[in-house]
Amino acid sequence: MKKLKIVLLVLLSVVAVLVVALIIYGFYLKPKYEGKLQLKNIQKETTVYFDEFGVPHIYATNSKDAMMALGYVHAQDRLWQMELMRRIAPGRLSEIFGSVALKNDKFFAGLGIEEASAKAIAALDKNSPSYQLTIAYLDGINQYLEEGTTPIEFSLVGVKKEKFTIKDVYNIFGYMSFSFAMAQKSDPLLTDIRNKYGMEYLKDFGIDGSFNTTRIKNAKETAQEYSAISKSVASILDQSPISPFIGSNSWVIAPKKTKNGKVIFANDPHIGFSQPGTWYEAHLVTPDFELYGCYLAGTPYPLLGHNREYAYGLTMFENDDIDLYQEENNPNDANAYKTPTGFSAYEIRKKTIKVKDSADVVLNVKVTRHGPVVNDLIDGLMKDKPVAMSWIYTQQPIQILDAVYQLSHAKSKADFQKGVSLIAAPGLNVMYGDAKGNVAWWATGKLYKHNAGVNPNFILDGASGKDDIKEYLDFSKNPSAVNPKWNYVYSANNQPEPIDGFLYPGYYLPEDRAKRITQLLEPKSNWDKTAVGEMIFDNTSSVAPEVVKQLISNIDQKTLSENEKEALTVLKEWKGSNNLADVAPTIYNKWIFNYLKNTFEDELGAAHFKQFLGTHIMKQIIAKQIVNAASPWWDNISTKNEKETRSKIISQSFKESIVALEEQLGTSVADWTWNKVHTVEHQHPLGKVAALRRIFNVGPFEVSGATEVINNLFFDFTDDGNYIVKGGPSTRRIIDFSDIENSWSILPTGQSGNPLSAHYSDQAELYNTGKFRRMMLNKEEIVRTSTKLVFIPRKN
Repeated sequence: MKKLKIVLLVLLSVVAVLVVALIIYGFYLKPKYEGKLQLKNIQKETTVYFDEFGVPHIYATNSKDAMMALGYVHAQDRLWQMELMRRIAPGRLSEIFGSVALKNDKFFAGLGIEEASAKAIAALDKNSPSYQLTIAYLDGINQYLEEGTTPIEFSLVGVKKEKFTIKDVYNIFGYMSFSFAMAQKSDPLLTDIRNKYGMEYLKDFGIDGSFNTTRIKNAKETAQEYSAISKSVASILDQSPISPFIGSNSWVIAPKKTKNGKVIFANDPHIGFSQPGTWYEAHLVTPDFELYGCYLAGTPYPLLGHNREYAYGLTMFENDDIDLYQEENNPNDANAYKTPTGFSAYEIRKKTIKVKDSADVVLNVKVTRHGPVVNDLIDGLMKDKPVAMSWIYTQQPIQILDAVYQLSHAKSKADFQKGVSLIAAPGLNVMYGDAKGNVAWWATGKLYKHNAGVNPNFILDGASGKDDIKEYLDFSKNPSAVNPKWNYVYSANNQPEPIDGFLYPGYYLPEDRAKRITQLLEPKSNWDKTAVGEMIFDNTSSVAPEVVKQLISNIDQKTLSENEKEALTVLKEWKGSNNLADVAPTIYNKWIFNYLKNTFEDELGAAHFKQFLGTHIMKQIIAKQIVNAASPWWDNISTKNEKETRSKIISQSFKESIVALEEQLGTSVADWTWNKVHTVEHQHPLGKVAALRRIFNVGPFEVSGATEVINNLFFDFTDDGNYIVKGGPSTRRIIDFSDIENSWSILPTGQSGNPLSAHYSDQAELYNTGKFRRMMLNKEEIVRTSTKLVFIPRKN
C-alpha cells in the first residue's frame, strides 16, 4: 500500500510538472502585446497600442518604421496563415502536408501565377514608395520569423522557416485573384449539358443575362466530358487550407439620405470561413499618414480601409475573366498544336513539386498561346483533347501592388480612381465614400469582347482563332457610378446595367440580396449607423416567399397529412425571415433541395448534380425555372412510360421533404426550428484531426441567416438536411463620417491566429448575434484603454 502511494505521488508529481511546463510553454508562445522589443533597421522608437480586441494601433515617426512594426505584429498573430498563403500559388503545400495536398499543388503550380509574379516584380520601380514600404513590411515579418516564438503549427507539422520575399506577396495576390474566378466551375458543366441535351435545356439557366432583373445602375454618359474541370477545380478550392472569395455586399449612402448629413459606408465581403479568418485589422499613424485597414496575411496594404477623409471596400464583380479553349494537337507531333497560322510548338514549363512523404513530382506543363493546358493538372480529362485556360491575371500586366498602395494612400477621389484603374484582375466592385460627401463605385478588371455570336459560357474553339478575344476595352468602359442622383451606390454581386448596349458576361449571383438592399435603401432618407447595423445583419429574403407561392400553387392540397397541412400553413405565413427560432426556412430549404434533385439529377447524374449545386447558376435558376411549366427538365428521363409535369415533381418533392424532416427532427412541426440544422464551425487546417479539433477550431454555433439574404451565410445542399455554413461575411464594417472615430467592425472569430491568444475567438459571440465593436481612431482613448508594445532601434 505504501509503495502504491509512492507510485501515485510520483505520477501526480510528473503530471503536475507537465501541466506547469505546458502552462509556461503556452505563455511563451503567446503573442507579445506589451513591453519593449529591439528591431534592427527601425529608425525611431515606434509604439503599438493593442486595444481590448487585439487590434494594433501603430504610431511611428515615419512610414517605413510603421510598416516594419506592422509586419512584426502581423506575423506574431498570423505567421502560420502567412505561411499557408504564400505556398498555395507556387504549389508548395505538399512540402508540409504531404501527398494529400498534391492535387492542389499540381493545379496551382501549373496555372502560371509564379511566372506572372516574377515578370511583374522585374518591372517594378525599386525606388517607388509602394516597393520600399513593402520591403519594410517584409523586414518586420522576417525579424519576427528569426527572433519571435515559433507557432505551434510549425512544430506540429514540421515547417522549415524561410524568409518572406516580395514574390510571396505577389503569389498571395495571385491566389486571391484566382479564387474570385468562376468560369472554371461553370463553363465545362454547361458545355457538357449543351453537347448532351442541346440548347433547349439551357434556356432555364439564364446564361443570356435574362435572369438578372435587378441590375446595378450605372451613372455614365454612355465531346469529351468537360465537367471534370469543374469537379476538380471546385474540389481543390473546397479543400484548400485558405478559403476562396465568394461574393459580398456593400452600399454607400450619400449625405442627402442620412440623418446627420454625412456619408455612411457599409461593406461585408463574403469569403469561405476558416480559422484564423481572412482579415487582420491594423491602424497606422505617422505625421503625414493615417489608415485603419483590413489586411490579407502576408500583404502590406489593406484591401479594405478608412481614415478621417475616405473609406473603401470591395465586392466581387463576377465578370468573366477566364476562357477555356479546346486546342487541337498536331496529329504528327505531340509537342505541337494548331493555330490560325499553322502548327506551333507548345511552350513547356518544368515544375518540381516536393512532397513530404514521397518522391518529388515533376510536372511538364504545356502552354499554348491561350494559356496552360489543364489536362495534366487535374484528373478526368483525356490527354489527347487538350484544354487551355486563358486568364486575364496572367496575361495582362500585373500592377496589383501599386494599385493597393494607391487605394490606401489616395489624396483625393480622382487619386483613388487611378488606383482602381490599375487592376486588370480580379474583377471587383470597389466601393468608395468620403468626408466631402462623395459616394462612388467602380468595376475593376481588363474587360474584353469576343466576336459576335461567341458564347464564353462554353468551352471555346482554340484552333481556328474565331473564338479569340477580339477587343480589350478601355477602363472608361467599365461600369461605374459617381455621386448618382439616387444618392447611394451598392453592389451585391449582381449584374450591372449594359454599357453601350453591351451586357458584360459573367457569373452573377441572383437578385435576392440586391433586391432586398434596394428595397430597404430606396424609401428611407434618415439613415444612421444603428439602422445600417441592423440592415447589414438582415436575415430576410424578399424572393423566397414568392418562390413559396409558386411551389404551393403546384401541389394538390386535397390529400395532405396533418403535418403536411401544418407545414404549408407555416410557409404561407412566412415573410422570408431566417432567424434561429423560425420553422419555415427548415421546410423551405428541404423542399428546394428535393425539387432541385428531382428536377435535375436524372439528366445530370449524381456527380454532375453535386457540381451543379456548387455553382452560381443553381442559385439563379430557382426562382425562374419554377415558373416555366414547359421546361424540359421536369420530365424524369429514367421513367420511360411517363412524362412528369411540374406539379408532379413539386408535389413529390414536398411529400419527400416532410417525411425526411419527420425522420430527422421528429413529428412535431413546431420543433423544426432553423437553429437545429443551420450551424457553423470555423475550421483550422489542423482542426480536421479529431484530437486537435477543440484546440484549433472555433464553434460549432447555431446561427441565423441563410444563403442569399444580406446576412449571407452560405452552405451546401446535402441529403441529410443539415446546413453546415461554409462561409459568409468575413467582416462587417460600417463607417459613419458623422462619427468617424467610432466606426464599427466585427470579425467572425478574432484578430489573432494563435490559439493561445485571448483574441483567437473573442469576437465570435458578437458576430453571431449581429453586434459590433468600435474601430477606434482617437489617440487619447486608445492610449488610455490599451496595452503598449514599444519597438526601439537596436544598437549595433
